[in-house]
Amino acid sequence: MSVWSRGTGGGRRCGGSRRRVAVLPVVLSAVVLSAAGCQRPEPGSVSGERQTASAQWRDLSMLLGAGELGSNWREGDARVGLPPWPWEQSTCPHYRSDDYPARSYRQGAVERFYHPSDGSSPAHHVVEKFEPGWAERDVEDVRRVLARCASYRMLGSHVSFSIVDSRYRAGTGLLIRGGIEHAASPPTVTYFVVLRRGEMVSTFSLPDPGSRAVLDSIAARVEARLG
Repeated sequence: MSVWSRGTGGGRRCGGSRRRVAVLPVVLSAVVLSAAGCQRPEPGSVSGERQTASAQWRDLSMLLGAGELGSNWREGDARVGLPPWPWEQSTCPHYRSDDYPARSYRQGAVERFYHPSDGSSPAHHVVEKFEPGWAERDVEDVRRVLARCASYRMLGSHVSFSIVDSRYRAGTGLLIRGGIEHAASPPTVTYFVVLRRGEMVSTFSLPDPGSRAVLDSIAARVEARLG
């Protein structure tokens, strides 16, 4: 996984000029970087990852609009290309990237961050298209990485994941709870909606909205975008 040592646009360095700071999965990284006072740099392709010959898929219509989250959200620019796999966890002692091969068979991806008006943690949506047969394998890879990295410590915090619903949306996806317990600040909870349709996998992460109904409503909109 790519690790970030400094932010962009004025974000501070994390841990000094020479220290490289590993972070949580990409879908949680904005929460961690925000808590650390850092900013996320522009994403790029993962070094060393197999690149498919047709990695040009870029259907932006698959991404939710900010209005679908509520009136207090604004959307960032949509990004295309191949970001790091959303579930890479290089800080987990049991994580080995080669154990999750589906990420190397992506044909393209689109992603967007969403920012609440109060300046709190962002939401994130990424939709990945896979070569035939690999989207289903990707969801299995997600299950396996959650089993191996269900709980671990990172940078003085405790990270945990649990599957809330293993057959979410009539068996088509996963509803996942991610938590970060900090020593000197309140815990952070983020929910993840993972849905597959054909050769596409959509992962939407949202800071705890305090209601299962809100999560289900957003999941239904994500599902509708996938078709």
